[in-house]
Order: sequence, then C-alpha cells, then structure tokens
Amino acid sequence: MKIKICGLKFKSNILGLSILEPEYMGFIFWEKSKRFVMGSTPNLSQTKIKKTGVFVNADFEKIKNKVLVHKLEAIQLHGLESPEFCEKIKNLGVEIIKAFNIDENFNFNILENYELCSDYFLFDTKGKSPGGNGISFDWEILRNYKYKKKFFLSGGIGIESLNAIKKIKNLSLPLFCVDINSRFELNPGEKNIELIKSFKNSLENEI
Repeated sequence: MKIKICGLKFKSNILGLSILEPEYMGFIFWEKSKRFVMGSTPNLSQTKIKKTGVFVNADFEKIKNKVLVHKLEAIQLHGLESPEFCEKIKNLGVEIIKAFNIDENFNFNILENYELCSDYFLFDTKGKSPGGNGISFDWEILRNYKYKKKFFLSGGIGIESLNAIKKIKNLSLPLFCVDINSRFELNPGEKNIELIKSFKNSLENEI
C-alpha cells in the first residue's frame, strides 16, 4: 500500500516528511486552498518521491509552467477536466491522477472516458471544496467499481481509518494509494510527522 501526503507548504516540514519516503508528495496550486503554494518548493529529485502538483480547472499553460518550475512528476487534476485535456497534460511527460468527487449518487460509468488518458483515478469526498474537506464518503459505494485501473483513496482519512482501509483492500479492489491531508495536520499545510510515521508503518505492516 502506497501513501501520498498532500497539501504541503513549509520547507522544513516537507524535508522532515521526505525522510519517511512516501511515494507521493502533493503541492496544491489552487488559489482558493488554505494550502496553496505561493513560492518555491524543495527539490525532491534525489528521492524516490513523486512530486505531485494538484490543480483545479487550471489552464494548460499554467500547468505546463508549474511542471517546469517545480519539476513535477505527477499531476492531479481535481476539477471538471475533460478526457482531451487530461491527454494533453499527459503529453507533458507526467503521470496523470484524475480525481472524482464521490457521493451516494456517483455514476461510475463516467470513468470509462478517462481510462486511456489517466494513469490512476482518485476518489475523494464531494463537499463544499474540490478537496480537503476533511470528511470521508461511504466507501461501500466502491463495491460498484468494476474497472481494473488502480486508484487513490482520499477524503478525511486519519489514523482511525486503518481498519476501514483494510476492509476495502480485502474486497480485492485495485486500491493503490492512500491520500492523506487534513487529519494529519498541526496547521493548514503543516503535517504531524510522528503521526504520519505511525500511520505509514501500520499501512506497511498490517495492510
């Protein structure tokens, strides 16, 4: 089970977390987010961590610029981006994580259009904001997921979510990565390193 730590802002905190070697680190480039990245980001090229930029309905040139400036290796598209737009971003040579906001009425059939233009899906909770709402959706709806493409699970995941994650994994669903954010924060954009270390160890040893 892989882990993505999202919503990072502060250099010392990021470097401290990098010692834990999460598979992904997410940097939010959506201006309305409390975790919006305004300045530079640390160079992670000497690590195995995939530096991920998170965007919401951003235009192509903005994403292209951030890929070059921040040396991003993955792009998480968390808005209403079309399959054609996802394909255009993928042609920049980055991994594409296409996010979908889930509630009890979500139609999994729409994912078919995004199978070829994305590397992974990400399922987050439908709320007031595109992400970072701090609440989980009913993971039982994932029983309706019939595709083989691996996915990230996001939305209100905390240390108390381990048993529920294990239950989802036992359904033989292609759960690839757990995406954590607000439940592991000291302040917006500043993560609790020790709590994440404990969570990551449990993921690796128990699930």
